[in-house]
Amino acid sequence: MSHRPLKLLLIDQDPIFRLGLRVALEAIPNLEAIAVVETDTIALQILAEIAEKDPNQVNLVVLEFGNGRSTTSQQLGLQFCRQLRALYPNLPILLLSSIQEQGLLLAAKSIGVNGYCPKGTPLSELVAAMQEVADGGSYWFQDTQAIITPNSSLLTPNSSLLTPNSSLPFSKLRNNLRLSGIANINATLAAVTVQLQVPGLPVLDRAILAGQRRELQAARWLLNRLLVSPQERQEEQIPVAHQPPLTPSLSNAIQQRQTVSPLLSPGTLQSALFTSCINKLQFPLRNVTDIPLEIDIFREDKKRELLYLILQKLADQLDELRASQIEMNQLYELKNTLMRDLWQVAIIDFFGKFSRIKVVNQNIEILNLLLENTEVLQRDILQKIPLVCELYSYLLFQTELSIDNSSYPVVSAEAKSQALMILENLLIQVANGVVQPLLNYLADVEEIKQNFYGRQLISTREIERFRNDLSWKYRLKNYINEPKAVFESRYELFVIVPRGIANTSVYAPRNQELVKLSNIPLVVTLLLEFSDAIAPRLKSLLAFLGSGIVFILTQIVGQGLGLIGRGILQGIGSVSSVEKNFRRNSDRPK
Repeated sequence: MSHRPLKLLLIDQDPIFRLGLRVALEAIPNLEAIAVVETDTIALQILAEIAEKDPNQVNLVVLEFGNGRSTTSQQLGLQFCRQLRALYPNLPILLLSSIQEQGLLLAAKSIGVNGYCPKGTPLSELVAAMQEVADGGSYWFQDTQAIITPNSSLLTPNSSLLTPNSSLPFSKLRNNLRLSGIANINATLAAVTVQLQVPGLPVLDRAILAGQRRELQAARWLLNRLLVSPQERQEEQIPVAHQPPLTPSLSNAIQQRQTVSPLLSPGTLQSALFTSCINKLQFPLRNVTDIPLEIDIFREDKKRELLYLILQKLADQLDELRASQIEMNQLYELKNTLMRDLWQVAIIDFFGKFSRIKVVNQNIEILNLLLENTEVLQRDILQKIPLVCELYSYLLFQTELSIDNSSYPVVSAEAKSQALMILENLLIQVANGVVQPLLNYLADVEEIKQNFYGRQLISTREIERFRNDLSWKYRLKNYINEPKAVFESRYELFVIVPRGIANTSVYAPRNQELVKLSNIPLVVTLLLEFSDAIAPRLKSLLAFLGSGIVFILTQIVGQGLGLIGRGILQGIGSVSSVEKNFRRNSDRPK
Protein backbone atom coordinates (compact mmCIF):
# COMPACT_ATOMS: atom_id res chain seq x y z
CA MET A 1 0.00 0.00 0.00
CA SER A 2 1.28 3.46 -0.88
CA HIS A 3 1.92 5.96 1.90
CA ARG A 4 1.54 9.13 -0.15
CA PRO A 5 -0.29 11.94 1.68
CA LEU A 6 -4.06 11.80 1.50
CA LYS A 7 -5.61 15.04 0.25
CA LEU A 8 -9.37 14.78 0.26
CA LEU A 9 -12.44 16.86 -0.52
CA LEU A 10 -15.39 16.17 1.83
CA ILE A 11 -18.98 16.84 0.69
CA ASP A 12 -21.84 16.50 3.19
CA GLN A 13 -24.95 18.55 3.97
CA ASP A 14 -24.88 17.83 7.71
CA PRO A 15 -22.85 20.63 9.37
CA ILE A 16 -22.39 18.70 12.62
CA PHE A 17 -21.09 15.62 10.82
CA ARG A 18 -18.76 17.75 8.68
CA LEU A 19 -17.34 19.44 11.73
CA GLY A 20 -16.92 16.20 13.69
CA LEU A 21 -15.21 14.34 10.86
CA ARG A 22 -12.99 17.28 10.02
CA VAL A 23 -11.80 17.61 13.61
CA ALA A 24 -11.22 13.85 13.88
CA LEU A 25 -9.21 13.72 10.66
CA GLU A 26 -6.98 16.60 11.74
CA ALA A 27 -5.22 14.23 14.14
CA ILE A 28 -4.28 11.75 11.40
CA PRO A 29 -0.77 12.20 9.98
CA ASN A 30 -0.31 12.43 6.20
CA LEU A 31 -3.98 13.31 5.77
CA GLU A 32 -5.33 16.73 4.87
CA ALA A 33 -8.88 17.85 4.21
CA ILE A 34 -8.31 20.36 1.42
CA ALA A 35 -11.90 21.56 1.60
CA VAL A 36 -15.08 20.66 3.51
CA VAL A 37 -18.19 21.80 1.63
CA GLU A 38 -21.93 21.40 1.82
CA THR A 39 -23.15 21.30 -1.78
CA ASP A 40 -22.16 19.66 -5.03
CA THR A 41 -22.00 23.02 -6.80
CA ILE A 42 -19.35 24.39 -4.45
CA ALA A 43 -17.41 21.14 -4.74
CA LEU A 44 -17.31 21.41 -8.54
CA GLN A 45 -16.15 25.03 -8.30
CA ILE A 46 -13.33 24.07 -5.94
CA LEU A 47 -12.28 21.15 -8.13
CA ALA A 48 -12.26 23.38 -11.19
CA GLU A 49 -10.03 25.91 -9.43
CA ILE A 50 -7.71 23.17 -8.19
CA ALA A 51 -7.49 21.59 -11.66
CA GLU A 52 -6.19 24.87 -13.07
CA LYS A 53 -3.50 25.29 -10.40
CA ASP A 54 -2.42 21.83 -9.27
CA PRO A 55 -4.36 18.73 -10.42
CA ASN A 56 -2.60 16.63 -7.75
CA GLN A 57 -3.85 18.75 -4.86
CA VAL A 58 -6.84 16.41 -4.33
CA ASN A 59 -6.52 12.63 -4.66
CA LEU A 60 -9.85 11.55 -3.08
CA VAL A 61 -13.45 12.77 -2.90
CA VAL A 62 -15.52 11.65 0.11
CA LEU A 63 -19.23 12.36 -0.25
CA GLU A 64 -22.76 11.67 0.95
CA PHE A 65 -25.79 11.35 -1.36
CA GLY A 66 -27.44 14.67 -0.49
CA ASN A 67 -29.08 14.28 2.90
CA GLY A 68 -28.99 10.50 2.50
CA ARG A 69 -32.72 10.06 3.24
CA SER A 70 -34.99 11.08 0.37
CA THR A 71 -35.15 9.21 -2.93
CA THR A 72 -34.77 12.46 -4.85
CA SER A 73 -31.63 13.33 -2.92
CA GLN A 74 -30.17 9.89 -3.60
CA GLN A 75 -30.86 10.16 -7.31
CA LEU A 76 -29.25 13.59 -7.42
CA GLY A 77 -26.26 12.09 -5.60
CA LEU A 78 -25.92 9.38 -8.24
CA GLN A 79 -26.17 12.02 -10.96
CA PHE A 80 -23.43 14.06 -9.29
CA CYS A 81 -21.17 11.01 -9.07
CA ARG A 82 -21.74 10.38 -12.77
CA GLN A 83 -20.87 14.01 -13.53
CA LEU A 84 -17.80 13.81 -11.31
CA ARG A 85 -16.60 10.66 -13.03
CA ALA A 86 -17.08 12.25 -16.46
CA LEU A 87 -15.15 15.40 -15.54
CA TYR A 88 -12.39 13.73 -13.53
CA PRO A 89 -12.15 10.07 -14.59
CA ASN A 90 -9.01 9.39 -12.54
CA LEU A 91 -10.25 10.91 -9.28
CA PRO A 92 -11.27 8.22 -6.72
CA ILE A 93 -14.65 8.55 -5.00
CA LEU A 94 -15.55 7.14 -1.57
CA LEU A 95 -19.19 7.12 -0.49
CA LEU A 96 -19.51 7.84 3.24
CA SER A 97 -23.23 7.57 3.76
CA SER A 98 -26.04 6.43 6.06
CA ILE A 99 -27.72 4.52 3.21
CA GLN A 100 -27.47 0.72 3.18
CA GLU A 101 -29.72 -0.34 0.28
CA GLN A 102 -27.82 -2.83 -1.84
CA GLY A 103 -29.50 -1.67 -5.04
CA LEU A 104 -28.34 1.91 -4.51
CA LEU A 105 -24.82 0.76 -3.66
CA LEU A 106 -24.66 -1.37 -6.80
CA ALA A 107 -25.87 1.60 -8.84
CA ALA A 108 -23.16 3.76 -7.28
CA LYS A 109 -20.52 1.15 -8.09
CA SER A 110 -21.73 0.80 -11.65
CA ILE A 111 -21.24 4.52 -12.35
CA GLY A 112 -17.70 4.57 -10.97
CA VAL A 113 -17.80 5.03 -7.19
CA ASN A 114 -14.72 3.27 -5.82
CA GLY A 115 -15.78 2.53 -2.25
CA TYR A 116 -18.39 2.77 0.48
CA CYS A 117 -18.35 3.09 4.28
CA PRO A 118 -21.43 3.66 6.44
CA LYS A 119 -21.49 6.60 8.80
CA GLY A 120 -20.36 5.40 12.19
CA THR A 121 -17.43 3.37 10.86
CA PRO A 122 -14.52 3.44 13.35
CA LEU A 123 -11.95 6.08 12.51
CA SER A 124 -9.09 3.62 11.99
CA GLU A 125 -11.17 1.59 9.53
CA LEU A 126 -12.38 4.73 7.74
CA VAL A 127 -8.82 6.01 7.28
CA ALA A 128 -7.77 2.60 5.95
CA ALA A 129 -10.66 2.69 3.47
CA MET A 130 -9.70 6.18 2.33
CA GLN A 131 -6.11 5.11 1.77
CA GLU A 132 -7.19 1.98 -0.11
CA VAL A 133 -9.49 3.88 -2.45
CA ALA A 134 -6.98 6.70 -2.98
CA ASP A 135 -4.35 4.10 -3.97
CA GLY A 136 -6.55 2.84 -6.79
CA GLY A 137 -8.33 -0.02 -5.04
CA SER A 138 -11.88 -0.35 -3.79
CA TYR A 139 -13.35 -0.74 -0.33
CA TRP A 140 -16.96 -1.85 0.07
CA PHE A 141 -18.41 -2.30 3.52
CA GLN A 142 -21.31 -4.75 3.70
CA ASP A 143 -23.16 -5.60 6.93
CA THR A 144 -20.38 -6.45 9.43
CA GLN A 145 -17.48 -6.83 7.01
CA ALA A 146 -15.45 -4.87 4.57
CA ILE A 147 -14.87 -6.13 1.04
CA ILE A 148 -11.46 -4.91 -0.08
CA THR A 149 -10.73 -5.59 -3.72
CA PRO A 150 -7.63 -3.77 -4.94
CA ASN A 151 -8.09 -2.63 -8.53
CA SER A 152 -11.13 -4.87 -8.88
CA SER A 153 -14.71 -4.13 -9.85
CA LEU A 154 -16.29 -7.22 -8.23
CA LEU A 155 -18.51 -6.87 -5.19
CA THR A 156 -18.29 -10.43 -3.83
CA PRO A 157 -18.10 -10.95 -0.07
CA ASN A 158 -15.59 -13.29 1.48
CA SER A 159 -17.74 -16.06 2.85
CA SER A 160 -15.17 -17.03 5.47
CA LEU A 161 -15.76 -13.70 7.21
CA LEU A 162 -19.54 -14.13 7.42
CA THR A 163 -21.05 -14.98 10.79
CA PRO A 164 -24.60 -16.38 10.72
CA ASN A 165 -26.94 -14.29 12.80
CA SER A 166 -30.68 -14.92 12.87
CA SER A 167 -31.35 -11.47 14.32
CA LEU A 168 -29.41 -9.67 11.58
CA PRO A 169 -32.48 -8.36 9.62
CA PHE A 170 -34.02 -6.89 12.78
CA SER A 171 -30.66 -5.42 13.83
CA LYS A 172 -30.26 -3.80 10.43
CA LEU A 173 -33.78 -2.35 10.60
CA ARG A 174 -33.17 -1.01 14.10
CA ASN A 175 -29.83 0.50 13.09
CA ASN A 176 -31.38 2.10 9.99
CA LEU A 177 -34.13 3.65 12.11
CA ARG A 178 -31.57 4.94 14.58
CA LEU A 179 -29.34 6.45 11.91
CA SER A 180 -32.29 8.03 10.10
CA GLY A 181 -33.68 9.51 13.31
CA ILE A 182 -30.33 10.85 14.43
CA ALA A 183 -29.76 12.40 11.00
CA ASN A 184 -33.12 14.19 11.21
CA ILE A 185 -32.41 15.37 14.75
CA ASN A 186 -28.92 16.59 13.80
CA ALA A 187 -30.29 18.53 10.83
CA THR A 188 -32.94 20.23 12.98
CA LEU A 189 -30.43 20.84 15.77
CA ALA A 190 -28.05 22.51 13.33
CA ALA A 191 -30.84 24.80 12.07
CA VAL A 192 -31.81 25.77 15.63
CA THR A 193 -28.17 26.43 16.52
CA VAL A 194 -27.80 28.73 13.51
CA GLN A 195 -30.92 30.67 14.56
CA LEU A 196 -29.54 31.06 18.09
CA GLN A 197 -26.45 32.75 16.64
CA VAL A 198 -28.49 35.47 14.93
CA PRO A 199 -27.59 38.86 16.46
CA GLY A 200 -30.34 40.89 18.07
CA LEU A 201 -32.66 37.92 18.63
CA PRO A 202 -35.51 38.80 21.04
CA VAL A 203 -35.17 37.30 24.51
CA LEU A 204 -38.39 35.28 24.21
CA ASP A 205 -37.36 33.78 20.85
CA ARG A 206 -33.92 32.95 22.24
CA ALA A 207 -35.45 31.18 25.23
CA ILE A 208 -37.79 29.16 22.99
CA LEU A 209 -34.95 28.14 20.66
CA ALA A 210 -32.72 27.21 23.60
CA GLY A 211 -35.50 24.98 24.92
CA GLN A 212 -35.89 23.33 21.52
CA ARG A 213 -32.14 22.74 21.41
CA ARG A 214 -32.18 21.00 24.80
CA GLU A 215 -35.15 18.85 23.75
CA LEU A 216 -33.40 17.78 20.54
CA GLN A 217 -30.24 16.87 22.44
CA ALA A 218 -32.29 14.82 24.91
CA ALA A 219 -34.15 13.11 22.04
CA ARG A 220 -30.86 12.21 20.37
CA TRP A 221 -29.56 10.71 23.62
CA LEU A 222 -32.75 8.68 24.13
CA LEU A 223 -32.68 7.43 20.55
CA ASN A 224 -29.14 6.22 20.96
CA ARG A 225 -30.07 4.41 24.19
CA LEU A 226 -33.37 2.85 23.08
CA LEU A 227 -32.38 1.60 19.62
CA VAL A 228 -29.03 0.11 20.54
CA SER A 229 -29.03 -3.62 21.23
CA PRO A 230 -27.74 -4.96 24.57
CA GLN A 231 -24.81 -6.55 22.77
CA GLU A 232 -23.86 -3.23 21.15
CA ARG A 233 -24.27 -1.43 24.48
CA GLN A 234 -22.05 -4.03 26.14
CA GLU A 235 -19.43 -3.53 23.44
CA GLU A 236 -19.55 0.22 24.09
CA GLN A 237 -18.78 -0.45 27.77
CA ILE A 238 -15.73 -2.68 27.15
CA PRO A 239 -12.75 -1.31 29.10
CA VAL A 240 -10.00 0.34 27.13
CA ALA A 241 -7.58 -2.45 28.01
CA HIS A 242 -9.78 -5.00 26.19
CA GLN A 243 -10.16 -2.97 23.01
CA PRO A 244 -8.09 -3.87 19.95
CA PRO A 245 -4.78 -1.99 19.91
CA LEU A 246 -4.53 0.93 17.57
CA THR A 247 -1.91 1.17 14.91
CA PRO A 248 1.13 3.19 16.06
CA SER A 249 0.45 6.09 13.72
CA LEU A 250 -3.21 6.35 14.69
CA SER A 251 -2.42 5.99 18.39
CA ASN A 252 0.18 8.75 18.22
CA ALA A 253 -2.23 10.96 16.30
CA ILE A 254 -5.00 10.53 18.84
CA GLN A 255 -2.59 11.15 21.70
CA GLN A 256 -1.41 14.30 19.95
CA ARG A 257 -5.04 15.36 19.44
CA GLN A 258 -5.70 14.97 23.17
CA THR A 259 -2.68 17.01 24.25
CA VAL A 260 -2.42 19.60 21.49
CA SER A 261 -5.24 21.32 19.65
CA PRO A 262 -3.99 21.58 16.07
CA LEU A 263 -5.41 24.27 13.83
CA LEU A 264 -7.35 23.68 10.68
CA SER A 265 -5.62 24.22 7.39
CA PRO A 266 -6.19 27.78 6.16
CA GLY A 267 -8.07 26.51 3.12
CA THR A 268 -10.43 24.45 5.25
CA LEU A 269 -11.04 27.30 7.67
CA GLN A 270 -11.80 29.70 4.82
CA SER A 271 -13.97 27.17 3.02
CA ALA A 272 -16.08 26.52 6.12
CA LEU A 273 -16.56 30.24 6.75
CA PHE A 274 -17.34 31.08 3.13
CA THR A 275 -19.77 28.15 2.87
CA SER A 276 -21.70 29.49 5.86
CA CYS A 277 -21.73 32.93 4.26
CA ILE A 278 -23.03 31.52 0.96
CA ASN A 279 -25.81 29.76 2.83
CA LYS A 280 -26.82 33.00 4.54
CA LEU A 281 -26.85 34.82 1.22
CA GLN A 282 -29.89 32.70 0.38
CA PHE A 283 -31.86 34.68 3.01
CA PRO A 284 -33.91 37.70 1.91
CA LEU A 285 -31.67 40.74 1.44
CA ARG A 286 -34.20 43.43 2.36
CA ASN A 287 -32.82 46.19 4.57
CA VAL A 288 -34.67 45.96 7.91
CA THR A 289 -32.67 48.73 9.61
CA ASP A 290 -33.55 52.42 9.73
CA ILE A 291 -30.25 53.27 7.98
CA PRO A 292 -30.42 53.53 4.16
CA LEU A 293 -27.85 51.46 2.25
CA GLU A 294 -26.64 52.11 -1.27
CA ILE A 295 -27.50 48.57 -2.35
CA ASP A 296 -31.15 49.12 -1.35
CA ILE A 297 -31.81 50.50 -4.82
CA PHE A 298 -30.88 47.16 -6.45
CA ARG A 299 -33.25 44.29 -7.06
CA GLU A 300 -32.68 41.38 -4.70
CA ASP A 301 -31.17 39.14 -7.40
CA LYS A 302 -28.66 41.88 -8.28
CA LYS A 303 -27.78 42.38 -4.61
CA ARG A 304 -27.14 38.65 -4.25
CA GLU A 305 -25.13 38.54 -7.47
CA LEU A 306 -22.95 41.44 -6.34
CA LEU A 307 -22.34 39.97 -2.87
CA TYR A 308 -21.47 36.58 -4.39
CA LEU A 309 -19.00 38.28 -6.72
CA ILE A 310 -17.29 40.20 -3.91
CA LEU A 311 -17.00 36.99 -1.88
CA GLN A 312 -15.37 35.25 -4.84
CA LYS A 313 -12.93 38.12 -5.38
CA LEU A 314 -12.11 38.11 -1.68
CA ALA A 315 -11.24 34.41 -1.94
CA ASP A 316 -8.96 35.16 -4.90
CA GLN A 317 -7.31 37.97 -2.96
CA LEU A 318 -6.66 35.71 0.02
CA ASP A 319 -5.08 33.11 -2.28
CA GLU A 320 -2.80 35.77 -3.76
CA LEU A 321 -1.78 36.90 -0.27
CA ARG A 322 -0.90 33.33 0.70
CA ALA A 323 1.11 32.87 -2.47
CA SER A 324 3.04 36.10 -1.79
CA GLN A 325 3.85 34.86 1.74
CA ILE A 326 2.77 38.11 3.32
CA GLU A 327 3.62 38.63 6.98
CA MET A 328 1.03 39.40 9.63
CA ASN A 329 2.35 42.87 10.49
CA GLN A 330 2.01 43.93 6.85
CA LEU A 331 -1.76 43.57 6.90
CA TYR A 332 -2.27 46.86 8.75
CA GLU A 333 -0.06 48.67 6.23
CA LEU A 334 -1.92 47.15 3.27
CA LYS A 335 -5.47 47.40 4.60
CA ASN A 336 -6.52 50.41 2.52
CA THR A 337 -4.85 48.98 -0.58
CA LEU A 338 -6.58 45.62 -0.12
CA MET A 339 -10.00 47.23 0.24
CA ARG A 340 -9.43 49.49 -2.77
CA ASP A 341 -8.27 46.56 -4.94
CA LEU A 342 -11.24 44.44 -3.85
CA TRP A 343 -13.63 47.29 -4.66
CA GLN A 344 -12.07 47.95 -8.07
CA VAL A 345 -12.06 44.34 -9.22
CA ALA A 346 -15.67 43.97 -8.05
CA ILE A 347 -16.72 47.01 -10.12
CA ILE A 348 -14.83 45.77 -13.17
CA ASP A 349 -16.34 42.28 -13.07
CA PHE A 350 -19.85 43.37 -12.09
CA PHE A 351 -20.34 46.02 -14.77
CA GLY A 352 -17.93 44.61 -17.37
CA LYS A 353 -14.50 45.85 -18.31
CA PHE A 354 -15.52 47.25 -21.68
CA SER A 355 -19.15 48.10 -20.99
CA ARG A 356 -20.48 51.30 -22.52
CA ILE A 357 -23.72 53.17 -22.01
CA LYS A 358 -25.50 55.81 -24.02
CA VAL A 359 -26.04 59.10 -22.16
CA VAL A 360 -27.34 62.15 -24.07
CA ASN A 361 -26.32 60.74 -27.47
CA GLN A 362 -22.85 59.81 -26.21
CA ASN A 363 -21.41 56.34 -25.64
CA ILE A 364 -19.57 56.47 -22.35
CA GLU A 365 -17.36 53.78 -20.85
CA ILE A 366 -18.93 52.94 -17.51
CA LEU A 367 -15.67 52.10 -15.71
CA ASN A 368 -14.01 55.41 -16.57
CA LEU A 369 -16.91 57.14 -14.86
CA LEU A 370 -17.21 54.87 -11.85
CA LEU A 371 -13.50 54.78 -11.00
CA GLU A 372 -12.97 58.56 -11.07
CA ASN A 373 -13.21 59.60 -7.41
CA THR A 374 -11.51 56.66 -5.72
CA GLU A 375 -10.11 58.80 -2.90
CA VAL A 376 -13.53 60.15 -1.91
CA LEU A 377 -15.09 56.71 -1.85
CA GLN A 378 -12.19 55.29 0.17
CA ARG A 379 -12.59 58.05 2.74
CA ASP A 380 -16.37 57.73 3.00
CA ILE A 381 -16.78 53.93 2.91
CA LEU A 382 -13.79 51.65 2.40
CA GLN A 383 -11.46 53.03 5.06
CA LYS A 384 -14.27 52.87 7.63
CA ILE A 385 -14.91 49.13 7.27
CA PRO A 386 -14.03 47.76 10.73
CA LEU A 387 -12.03 44.71 11.82
CA VAL A 388 -10.67 43.95 8.33
CA CYS A 389 -7.17 43.10 9.54
CA GLU A 390 -8.56 40.85 12.26
CA LEU A 391 -10.56 38.89 9.67
CA TYR A 392 -7.64 38.57 7.25
CA SER A 393 -5.31 37.51 10.06
CA TYR A 394 -7.83 34.92 11.21
CA LEU A 395 -8.12 33.43 7.70
CA LEU A 396 -4.47 33.69 6.64
CA PHE A 397 -2.55 33.01 9.85
CA GLN A 398 -5.24 31.36 11.98
CA THR A 399 -4.82 33.79 14.84
CA GLU A 400 -7.30 33.93 17.69
CA LEU A 401 -10.16 36.30 16.98
CA SER A 402 -10.27 39.09 19.55
CA ILE A 403 -13.58 40.88 19.32
CA ASP A 404 -16.27 42.20 21.64
CA ASN A 405 -13.87 42.14 24.60
CA SER A 406 -13.29 38.38 24.20
CA SER A 407 -10.67 36.19 22.56
CA TYR A 408 -11.94 33.11 20.70
CA PRO A 409 -9.83 30.07 19.68
CA VAL A 410 -9.60 29.56 15.94
CA VAL A 411 -11.47 26.27 15.83
CA SER A 412 -14.29 27.39 18.14
CA ALA A 413 -17.85 27.95 16.94
CA GLU A 414 -17.78 31.39 18.56
CA ALA A 415 -14.81 32.45 16.44
CA LYS A 416 -16.57 31.32 13.30
CA SER A 417 -19.75 33.16 14.29
CA GLN A 418 -17.87 36.40 14.98
CA ALA A 419 -15.77 36.08 11.81
CA LEU A 420 -18.95 35.52 9.82
CA MET A 421 -20.40 38.80 11.12
CA ILE A 422 -17.24 40.68 10.13
CA LEU A 423 -17.25 39.02 6.71
CA GLU A 424 -20.90 39.87 6.04
CA ASN A 425 -20.35 43.50 7.02
CA LEU A 426 -17.30 43.68 4.74
CA LEU A 427 -19.29 42.31 1.78
CA ILE A 428 -22.19 44.72 2.35
CA GLN A 429 -19.92 47.77 2.74
CA VAL A 430 -17.86 46.96 -0.37
CA ALA A 431 -21.12 46.45 -2.26
CA ASN A 432 -22.24 49.89 -1.05
CA GLY A 433 -18.98 51.23 -2.43
CA VAL A 434 -19.68 49.62 -5.80
CA VAL A 435 -23.14 51.21 -6.01
CA GLN A 436 -22.23 54.68 -4.72
CA PRO A 437 -20.48 56.02 -7.89
CA LEU A 438 -23.30 54.60 -9.98
CA LEU A 439 -25.77 56.72 -7.99
CA ASN A 440 -23.54 59.77 -8.34
CA TYR A 441 -23.17 59.67 -12.12
CA LEU A 442 -25.70 57.31 -13.73
CA ALA A 443 -28.56 57.13 -11.25
CA ASP A 444 -31.36 58.20 -13.61
CA VAL A 445 -30.23 56.46 -16.81
CA GLU A 446 -33.01 54.23 -18.13
CA GLU A 447 -30.73 51.35 -19.11
CA ILE A 448 -29.27 51.26 -15.61
CA LYS A 449 -32.73 51.37 -14.04
CA GLN A 450 -34.00 48.51 -16.19
CA ASN A 451 -30.98 46.30 -15.54
CA PHE A 452 -30.43 46.86 -11.82
CA TYR A 453 -33.12 48.77 -9.91
CA GLY A 454 -36.05 47.47 -7.96
CA ARG A 455 -39.57 48.56 -8.84
CA GLN A 456 -40.05 50.69 -5.72
CA LEU A 457 -37.09 52.96 -6.58
CA ILE A 458 -37.42 53.40 -10.31
CA SER A 459 -39.06 56.83 -10.75
CA THR A 460 -36.92 59.96 -10.88
CA ARG A 461 -38.57 61.36 -7.78
CA GLU A 462 -37.96 58.20 -5.74
CA ILE A 463 -34.33 58.04 -6.94
CA GLU A 464 -33.70 61.64 -5.89
CA ARG A 465 -35.39 61.07 -2.55
CA PHE A 466 -33.20 57.99 -2.04
CA ARG A 467 -30.05 59.95 -2.90
CA ASN A 468 -31.05 62.70 -0.45
CA ASP A 469 -31.53 60.07 2.27
CA LEU A 470 -28.02 58.79 1.57
CA SER A 471 -26.60 62.31 1.73
CA TRP A 472 -28.17 62.84 5.13
CA LYS A 473 -26.85 59.46 6.22
CA TYR A 474 -23.28 60.53 5.38
CA ARG A 475 -23.70 63.80 7.31
CA LEU A 476 -25.21 62.12 10.35
CA LYS A 477 -22.56 59.42 10.29
CA ASN A 478 -19.64 61.83 9.96
CA TYR A 479 -20.82 64.38 12.51
CA ILE A 480 -22.95 62.45 15.03
CA ASN A 481 -23.19 58.66 14.71
CA GLU A 482 -19.51 57.92 14.12
CA PRO A 483 -18.22 60.18 16.94
CA LYS A 484 -20.83 58.63 19.22
CA ALA A 485 -19.68 55.11 18.26
CA VAL A 486 -16.04 56.11 18.86
CA PHE A 487 -16.92 57.55 22.26
CA GLU A 488 -18.88 54.40 23.15
CA SER A 489 -16.01 52.12 21.98
CA ARG A 490 -18.03 50.10 19.52
CA TYR A 491 -18.33 49.30 15.84
CA GLU A 492 -21.61 49.12 13.95
CA LEU A 493 -21.87 46.01 11.74
CA PHE A 494 -24.40 45.06 9.09
CA VAL A 495 -25.22 41.35 9.13
CA ILE A 496 -27.48 38.98 7.22
CA VAL A 497 -30.27 37.43 9.29
CA PRO A 498 -33.30 35.33 8.22
CA ARG A 499 -35.50 38.42 7.87
CA GLY A 500 -32.97 40.49 5.87
CA ILE A 501 -30.02 42.82 6.46
CA ALA A 502 -29.88 43.93 10.10
CA ASN A 503 -27.36 45.85 12.16
CA THR A 504 -25.59 45.04 15.40
CA SER A 505 -22.69 46.47 17.36
CA VAL A 506 -19.56 44.99 18.95
CA TYR A 507 -17.18 46.42 21.49
CA ALA A 508 -13.78 47.61 20.25
CA PRO A 509 -11.24 49.99 21.87
CA ARG A 510 -11.12 53.22 19.83
CA ASN A 511 -9.09 55.54 22.06
CA GLN A 512 -6.71 56.53 19.26
CA GLU A 513 -9.61 57.65 17.10
CA LEU A 514 -11.13 59.51 20.03
CA VAL A 515 -7.96 61.56 20.49
CA LYS A 516 -7.98 62.58 16.82
CA LEU A 517 -11.54 63.95 16.82
CA SER A 518 -11.94 67.66 16.18
CA ASN A 519 -14.54 70.31 15.30
CA ILE A 520 -18.14 69.10 15.27
CA PRO A 521 -17.37 65.41 16.07
CA LEU A 522 -15.38 66.55 19.11
CA VAL A 523 -18.25 68.80 20.22
CA VAL A 524 -20.63 65.84 19.92
CA THR A 525 -18.47 63.72 22.24
CA LEU A 526 -18.21 66.63 24.72
CA LEU A 527 -21.98 67.02 24.70
CA LEU A 528 -22.37 63.31 25.32
CA GLU A 529 -19.91 63.50 28.20
CA PHE A 530 -21.69 66.55 29.62
CA SER A 531 -25.01 64.73 29.28
CA ASP A 532 -23.60 61.73 31.11
CA ALA A 533 -22.21 63.99 33.85
CA ILE A 534 -25.33 66.08 34.36
CA ALA A 535 -27.93 63.37 33.79
CA PRO A 536 -27.72 61.75 37.26
CA ARG A 537 -27.87 65.15 39.03
CA LEU A 538 -30.65 66.32 36.77
CA LYS A 539 -32.58 63.16 37.46
CA SER A 540 -32.10 63.65 41.21
CA LEU A 541 -33.23 67.27 40.93
CA LEU A 542 -36.28 66.33 38.89
CA ALA A 543 -37.08 63.56 41.38
CA PHE A 544 -36.84 66.07 44.26
CA LEU A 545 -38.98 68.61 42.45
CA GLY A 546 -41.46 65.92 41.55
CA SER A 547 -41.68 64.81 45.19
CA GLY A 548 -42.22 68.46 46.26
CA ILE A 549 -44.96 68.97 43.70
CA VAL A 550 -46.65 65.75 44.78
CA PHE A 551 -46.43 66.86 48.44
CA ILE A 552 -47.95 70.26 47.66
CA LEU A 553 -50.73 68.78 45.56
CA THR A 554 -51.63 66.06 48.02
CA GLN A 555 -50.93 67.55 51.43
CA ILE A 556 -51.71 71.26 50.95
CA VAL A 557 -53.86 71.73 47.89
CA GLY A 558 -55.61 68.42 48.41
CA GLN A 559 -56.39 69.05 52.06
CA GLY A 560 -57.51 72.60 51.26
CA LEU A 561 -59.86 71.38 48.60
CA GLY A 562 -61.09 68.73 51.00
CA LEU A 563 -61.88 71.33 53.66
CA ILE A 564 -63.65 73.55 51.16
CA GLY A 565 -65.70 70.63 49.92
CA ARG A 566 -66.53 69.66 53.48
CA GLY A 567 -67.67 73.18 54.28
CA ILE A 568 -69.87 73.29 51.21
CA LEU A 569 -71.46 69.99 52.10
CA GLN A 570 -72.06 71.12 55.70
CA GLY A 571 -73.60 74.40 54.46
CA ILE A 572 -75.93 72.50 52.15
CA GLY A 573 -76.94 70.29 55.07
CA SER A 574 -77.67 73.29 57.32
CA VAL A 575 -79.87 74.93 54.69
CA SER A 576 -81.84 71.72 54.32
CA SER A 577 -82.47 71.43 58.07
CA VAL A 578 -83.67 75.09 58.27
CA GLU A 579 -86.11 74.52 55.43
CA LYS A 580 -87.48 71.42 57.18
CA ASN A 581 -88.03 73.32 60.44
CA PHE A 582 -89.74 76.15 58.60
CA ARG A 583 -92.13 73.76 56.87
CA ARG A 584 -92.88 71.96 60.12
CA ASN A 585 -93.75 75.24 61.85
CA SER A 586 -95.93 76.43 58.96
CA ASP A 587 -97.94 73.23 59.02
CA ARG A 588 -98.99 73.64 62.71
CA PRO A 589 -102.62 74.90 63.30
CA LYS A 590 -102.80 78.45 64.57
